Amino acid sequence: MFSVSTLEDIVRIPPNLFGTSLNKAAINILKSKYESMVKSDLGYIIMILDADVEPMGKLIAGDGGTFHRVTFDALTFFPKLQEIIYGELVDITDFGAFVRIGPTDALLHLSQVMDDYLKSNIASGVILANQSGRTLKIGSTIRTRITAVSLGKASTMGKIGITCRQPFLGAEEWIQEDLKKASGVDEGEEKVEAKKEKKEEKVEAKKEKKEEKVEAE
Repeated sequence: MFSVSTLEDIVRIPPNLFGTSLNKAAINILKSKYESMVKSDLGYIIMILDADVEPMGKLIAGDGGTFHRVTFDALTFFPKLQEIIYGELVDITDFGAFVRIGPTDALLHLSQVMDDYLKSNIASGVILANQSGRTLKIGSTIRTRITAVSLGKASTMGKIGITCRQPFLGAEEWIQEDLKKASGVDEGEEKVEAKKEKKEEKVEAKKEKKEEKVEAE
C-alpha cells in the first residue's frame, strides 16, 4: 500500500551549502539519507516530497555546520499481509519467479503459481503448466496476494512472498477465463432454477383447475 508519511529529523547543513536555499539543501540531505531505505514501521521509503525546516539552526563547538529540526513528507510503500496487488513478472528462476510490486520484487514460488505440474524454462523466460497449458512469462502483468512480509529493522532489503493459488488471481488472461467459466456456471444454475419454477407453476395451475372443476360439479 502506498501512502504519504510525515517524519521528523535533524539535518546538518554543511558550510559548502550555506549559499544554497535552506529548504533545498535540507531536502537533498534527506534524499541521500532516506530514499531507498527500508524501515520496519514504514516499509520502503521511495521519495522525499517536501520539507519544512526551522530557519534558526544550532551550532556545535568544533563543527562548522548548522543543525536544523525538519518535518518532511515521504512517499512510502508498506506491503500488507493478504493485500491484493498487481505486479510485473521480471525474472524466471528454477524455483519460481520474481514479480515487481511497487519499488521492490516479491517472490512467487512455483508451488504458489497454481495447482498443476509446472516447469521453468529460464532460457525462454517462461513458466509452463503441464495440464492447463497456461503460461507466465517475463513482462506478464499478474494479480496476486501478499502472503509473507519480512522487513528487518533499519534494513536495506525486505522479503515478500506472494501467491496466485486462489480464485481470480494470476495472469490477466487466466482471470478472464475464470470469470467466463464462473459466469457460465451462474447462467446454468439460473436456467435450472427457471425450469424448476416453471414446472412448479404448471403443477399449481393444474391443481387450481382441478379444484375449480370439482366446485363446479
